[in-house]
Amino acid sequence: MQDNTATSLDSAVARSAEHALERVAAARTAIGAVIFGQEKVVEEALVTLIAGGHGLLVGVPGLAKTKLVETLGTVLGLDARRVQFTPDLMPSDILGSEILEEGSDRARAFRFVKGPIFAQLLMADEINRASPRTQSALLQAMQEYHVTVAGERHDLPRPFHVLATQNPLEQEGTYPLPEAQLDRFLMQIDVTYPDREAERRILIETTGENDVRVRAAMNAEDLMTTQRLVRRLPVGERVVDAILDLVRSARPGEGDGELTKHIAWGPGPRAAQALMLASRARALVDGRLAPSLDDIIALSEPVLKHRMALTFAARAEGETIPTVIARLAARLG
Repeated sequence: MQDNTATSLDSAVARSAEHALERVAAARTAIGAVIFGQEKVVEEALVTLIAGGHGLLVGVPGLAKTKLVETLGTVLGLDARRVQFTPDLMPSDILGSEILEEGSDRARAFRFVKGPIFAQLLMADEINRASPRTQSALLQAMQEYHVTVAGERHDLPRPFHVLATQNPLEQEGTYPLPEAQLDRFLMQIDVTYPDREAERRILIETTGENDVRVRAAMNAEDLMTTQRLVRRLPVGERVVDAILDLVRSARPGEGDGELTKHIAWGPGPRAAQALMLASRARALVDGRLAPSLDDIIALSEPVLKHRMALTFAARAEGETIPTVIARLAARLG
């Protein structure tokens, strides 16, 4: 009886995996028809959502960060909203607030009016321009998937994801995100300039009379089904050990002294959890059902970059976090 149950379970997972691979491939193709020259960024953003996490997009203006988030919302069939963060933005502008209403019987009562955070995909544009008070209001929602207003709990829709953006150039008048909030982002996705051929395609295809229309390839239920599948995909012992080796070697006093002497503080256990989920999701995006060492190496920088810091001496010597992570990841191969 147990063998039959196990067999039916395995076949159910196999069918679910087959459908998920088709849906994810269709979603990636649909996004690629609109976003040009950012294959790595598209992959990492898709991996973030399929893994069930939040992403931090860092790049200068004009690199299609907003367009990417809008496209992801349409392709994945999610209710997406955008909030422009500014220094005078209040927590109630995001979460919502209670208003006093008078009924036909002249009785007065408070009614909660939901803010833009009650969306399945929230774009927090230039998140570091908001005050720490507003940032902390978003922090609870990202971690606990509910908000508290006037002592009342209000659950957020499922799925719920935040894709926040930051401009790395203009730091005047900004409030850097605290380490506790940065750790809530599954990955930091660096959006760089496209290459010449990609920019040529952008010029030709986005300045004409006809715009490419984005089409949906999934819906919210498909995404949640895929997220559940990600957590059921097998992970080999070699990959688990590689995740542990990488994360632990990025902490002061635990890895190679020549490398860790540059690190002021390193990633915690949440980084290992993020690598485990993201590597499974990346395998799925790539058409595979089990992650490999290549997935860990490819994801090492976006997962660890915002979860560690270098010492002042290391920065003075010209060391950077990406170069340190690259040396740590090179030891896995």
